[in-house]
Amino acid sequence: MRAARLIRMVLLLQSRPAMTAAELARELEVSERTVTRDAQALSEAGVPVYADRGRAGGYRLVGGYRTRLTGLARDEAEALFLSGLPSALREMGLEAAASAARLKVSAALLPSLRDASESAGRRFHLDAPGWYQEPVTPELLPAVAEAVWDDRIVRARYRRGGGDGDVEREMAPHGLVLKAGVWYVCARVGGDFRVYRIDRFSAVTVTDERFGRDERFDLPGFWEERAAQFARSLLRSEVTVRVSPEGVRRLPHTMDRSAVHDALEAAGPPDAEGWLTVTLPVESAEVAYSQLLSLGPESEVLEPAALRARFAAAAERLGELYR
Repeated sequence: MRAARLIRMVLLLQSRPAMTAAELARELEVSERTVTRDAQALSEAGVPVYADRGRAGGYRLVGGYRTRLTGLARDEAEALFLSGLPSALREMGLEAAASAARLKVSAALLPSLRDASESAGRRFHLDAPGWYQEPVTPELLPAVAEAVWDDRIVRARYRRGGGDGDVEREMAPHGLVLKAGVWYVCARVGGDFRVYRIDRFSAVTVTDERFGRDERFDLPGFWEERAAQFARSLLRSEVTVRVSPEGVRRLPHTMDRSAVHDALEAAGPPDAEGWLTVTLPVESAEVAYSQLLSLGPESEVLEPAALRARFAAAAERLGELYR
């Protein structure tokens, strides 16, 4: 433990002109007295750590000393490529590895480039969850992430949607996806690849058995295909609507973009008033009601009759309110 701390101290001093005892103590999570003892130990071991006395003093390396102890461990190298995703790293339990990797890279860079990581961090930040929802980190995410990194077989108990009870699954987890604040694992079960929401796992056991990773598996391509399939599978009903030119412009922001695009492509020419009649696939009449209601007077529901009657009743109530 102390050896790792001493190496980290050298790397910190190598990446900056000088650091105070308080700064080193904060970075190393130790007391200033421990920093003093560690600096003395490094000096006795031949590392030229020099202590400047006084209020503005601190520690620095003299003579342009550079250590070659900058080799990245595997988990550090993997975490480095995710270092622009701080919240994701923290949730997967990789924050410490990423910090160590950034420090090693910074120590290996030329002095003129050592502010590169800080400069990038000031200019880019990813906030994955959607608006108006508090992200919740699945308790079992770190265990699943460990299995993904190490290519280990997982035995999991999974709660199926719709209250159908739990099922047991043995899977080979190939990748993790963070979508709108929700974590998913893409895993091979038997001969098929499937997608599971990690917050529906009630138990996870990471085994010592490793699986052979399918090198043909393309995580971004697989996810894009499955996400499109899932979106299409939700659209089980249809509504026929007249839409004004303004409604046509706003429609892709209200409903599934792909479905709207296909519906507009299949629509005939606009009528004399410039309105289009389109048949839209929707999840249900209830969902369509809330989606189309946002268009206000820019759309008119033609079918189904029950949905048209519901809009007529809503229009009457609105008229009473605003009359």
